[in-house]
Amino acid sequence: MAKDDDYDAEERELQIALVRFQQYAIEAGEKDLVIFEGRDTAGKDGAIKRVVEHLSIRNTRVVALPKPTERERTQWYFQRYAAHLPAAGELVILNRSWYNRAGVERVMGFATPQQQATFLRDVGPFEAMLSDEGVQVVKLWLDISKAEQAERLQARTTDPLKALKVSPLDAVAQEKWDDYTAARDAMLRATHTAHAPWWIVRTDKKKVARLNIMRHLLKVLAPPQIAGGVAEPDPKVLFAFEPAALTDGRMER
Repeated sequence: MAKDDDYDAEERELQIALVRFQQYAIEAGEKDLVIFEGRDTAGKDGAIKRVVEHLSIRNTRVVALPKPTERERTQWYFQRYAAHLPAAGELVILNRSWYNRAGVERVMGFATPQQQATFLRDVGPFEAMLSDEGVQVVKLWLDISKAEQAERLQARTTDPLKALKVSPLDAVAQEKWDDYTAARDAMLRATHTAHAPWWIVRTDKKKVARLNIMRHLLKVLAPPQIAGGVAEPDPKVLFAFEPAALTDGRMER
């Protein structure tokens, strides 16, 4: 069987398992929140598309918020995100999240140092409250190499089907690579907790990353009768964050 056939076959089996999981989650009243973070072009959109492709429209929401309005800038920082949190039987996926404050807002100067410090102080207790209220929080950091990012950014400028992916921030993604690295490192160190740990996904190989993300979501969210039939994620592709990963070659610099 060709590699593409292998990929298609496993993708189908994992999507069937995700449907079975959602049937269970709806009946059990689970509240599931999955946060996708990562550099530009790291593959968030493509991975999310495969996860939700066959799930219930009524019980699944993908949230990708635009930049805050003038009014929202005066609110408690988490306020506009709180409106999108899952109720019983719902799966919510945040395509970027409150972690914007520790990433792009830090690098681009959209938030003051005090606002950034306050965020890093408050996000742990905020996520602990979600956990206490029965929300299962899964946080994924999609990691990509500088060279691969450069190729994908270039592809956005030449492929008309990717025109809607082009962002003004694309122009500085490579220029500010080191700044984004420093912001990522500080964020992961400060916000990796027992109740809401970070999981790292190496995404230079998109299809491999997608399969491992689906495996992981099933392993951490689905009941044993469903998760038991799913292969473990490849630890070379998806692994639990630990500070050593920032310097031992497992994460891009």
